[in-house]
Amino acid sequence: MSNELAGKVAIVTGGAGGLGRGIAERFLAEGAKVVVGDLGDGPPLSGDYKFLETDVADLDQIERLVSTTVETFGGLDIMVNNAGVSGTMHRRFLDDDLADFDKVMAVNLRAVMAGTRDAARHMAEHGGGSILNLTSIGGIQAGGGVQTYRASKAAVIQFTKSVAIELAHYEIRVNAIAPGNIRTAIVKKSAAGEDLERLEQFEEAIRAQMRNDRPLKREGTVDDVAEAALYFAGDRSPYVTGTVLPIDGGTVAGKVIQRKPK
Repeated sequence: MSNELAGKVAIVTGGAGGLGRGIAERFLAEGAKVVVGDLGDGPPLSGDYKFLETDVADLDQIERLVSTTVETFGGLDIMVNNAGVSGTMHRRFLDDDLADFDKVMAVNLRAVMAGTRDAARHMAEHGGGSILNLTSIGGIQAGGGVQTYRASKAAVIQFTKSVAIELAHYEIRVNAIAPGNIRTAIVKKSAAGEDLERLEQFEEAIRAQMRNDRPLKREGTVDDVAEAALYFAGDRSPYVTGTVLPIDGGTVAGKVIQRKPK
């Protein structure tokens, strides 16, 4: 590690597991002080780190997360709005009662907007900073299933680009990462009302299709996403804002051309 984030303070929402934990671990390894906001218990991370139980659906708790970080570590340089939920899976959209619409939008979109706003309020008065929002290739590429989730992630992309224009005045960079087909536990959390075994079979069928459509055949990892987050968070990208970077093995670039054997 190159100690790339030495002296910097970061927040990672949803950092107790999955992509968020991978990002938090990478930031800590690069010398950052990190505050993880998530539900439940804090992960056993190594480094200068603090866990604050946070429900990002509650705007007051997001504000507390930012203010506690500033009070604890003396500032805030990097905000990663990572916390997200997939929503309940249905076999078809015609069966979707939209009962989880408010929850999905509250976590996946409103919390991103509030986290960006609250972090930017501090950064605007302290020389700027970097804000990174986690979206998904589901917000870029149309497809069936989890339509509320797709809509929320598409909204994050438009918000990221729009707010990047406004916050550039304060030397605040705002970018987004769009992971695709990277295994985390988010799908299992959407199993309410569904048989978990059938849900896992459905998920595996989707992943198999995505593997077939993906130009790069190796599987994406949490480390791939963490490396991209490090690029946006540190000093390597001072001229980059309003960008959405897919981490998807080329999936959204287009389907693989099946070549006939000679």
